[in-house]
Amino acid sequence: MTIRVLLADDQNLVRASFAMLVSSAGDMEVVAEAGTGREAVALARSARADLIVMDIRMPDLDGIEATRLIAADEDLAGVKVLVLTTYETDENIVEALRAGASGFLVKDIRPAELLDAIRTVAAGESLLSPGPTSRLIARFLRAPNTGTTSAVGGLSGLSERERQVLALVASGLNNAEIADALGLSPLTAKTHVSRIMGKLGARDRAQLVIVAYESGLVTPGTV
Repeated sequence: MTIRVLLADDQNLVRASFAMLVSSAGDMEVVAEAGTGREAVALARSARADLIVMDIRMPDLDGIEATRLIAADEDLAGVKVLVLTTYETDENIVEALRAGASGFLVKDIRPAELLDAIRTVAAGESLLSPGPTSRLIARFLRAPNTGTTSAVGGLSGLSERERQVLALVASGLNNAEIADALGLSPLTAKTHVSRIMGKLGARDRAQLVIVAYESGLVTPGTV
């Protein structure tokens, strides 16, 4: 299955470089390019992309607001957003995750890493490595920011096992690692994650990370 990619960046050279790279992969294609956030939102609706590579800093409408509009559009429920930033510790990364992005990349990554990231996010996983994610959460999520994430509703409906799984998701573990940690099968771990997402109204694992910290289930320094 070919992954349909929309590239959103205000720098023509960056877009052209990414377009050449993505087009060189046999399992993905560039279906549209946007130079502003507002254009990215419009093209997301018309180009029917599976995934948007979104720069945070763009004119007209920044990548965070563009991501928020895309995440709030029911017609674009299946569209994933992978945000790009210049610095790994940019506080805007957390805001992008709150807005509905499924992960982030730093712009100085190697070409192969971008392609792998696109495949990972398109497959429904979040691009959240434990180190950077924990540092970001510890720095910017100490105080709850209720109302900014779509995955609200509290943890009262979760079972004890589901709370354990959620805490491990927040630490950056994938389904196989969660299964090993809890003595479960990978399929059972995946089922738990899917049920948690459904109960919390989360779009993906990135939203689960935000909820885990904002609810107090996990605190900075514990992962």
